[in-house]
Amino acid sequence: MADKFARSLYNAPRGALRLALLDTLLPEMLTLNQQPVLDVGGGLGQQTAWFARRGHGVILAEPSGDMLACAQREIQAQATISGRVRYVQAPLQKLSEAAPGPWPLITCHAVLEWLGDPHAALVELSQCLAPGGQLSLMVFNRDALRFSNVVKGNMHKALNDELEGLGKGQRLTPISPLTHAQIEQWSRDAGLVVEHVAGIRIFQDYLREQHASEEQRLTLLALEKQYCRVDPHWRLGRYLLYTLIKPS
Repeated sequence: MADKFARSLYNAPRGALRLALLDTLLPEMLTLNQQPVLDVGGGLGQQTAWFARRGHGVILAEPSGDMLACAQREIQAQATISGRVRYVQAPLQKLSEAAPGPWPLITCHAVLEWLGDPHAALVELSQCLAPGGQLSLMVFNRDALRFSNVVKGNMHKALNDELEGLGKGQRLTPISPLTHAQIEQWSRDAGLVVEHVAGIRIFQDYLREQHASEEQRLTLLALEKQYCRVDPHWRLGRYLLYTLIKPS
């Protein structure tokens, strides 16, 4: 799936918008002091590179060998950051062995929704986090997926809550889209506190015309930035971005 993720997400307007919003939101939602970072399910390495450019040492943990190889090629081509990154091929469930902490900062973006037991995965992440540490968590929003299906005319799927992908590698609809209520409850179960939340891609997926001009693209980005943390708009972001804290 590495090529499909690269082509359909990061080389497309929706991927560019997601990265642009994270570039703004992460410094607002996290306390960053060049502490070590564990990037869980780091995929093609965009988030790892973002932290490395800001002086953090990063371990990129990724179960897919193809993804990890792509990330390593891209990051090693950037001489100023390549020495700050280490690579570990391991799934989230093996992190306590492959990248033992405790970690002051963990990022886990767009991973939980691809797992059969995302609740257990959040508990695992909490166990890897140091007291007082921060978890930057981003998940695929089930409520936004329902709304999107109605807009596309898939009303029976929305009515019957049949929103999960099949996990057969043909489409990018995840098998475990999540709700804000689940993250709130599961965070409590894992001993974590929700400190910040934002919506990523609130408006973009509902545009009638996706091939926007540069002026329209900049206006859309301004709209997304203005409303991504404003209730009720953030609740319909295609992704929900959280800062979770493990109390000291």
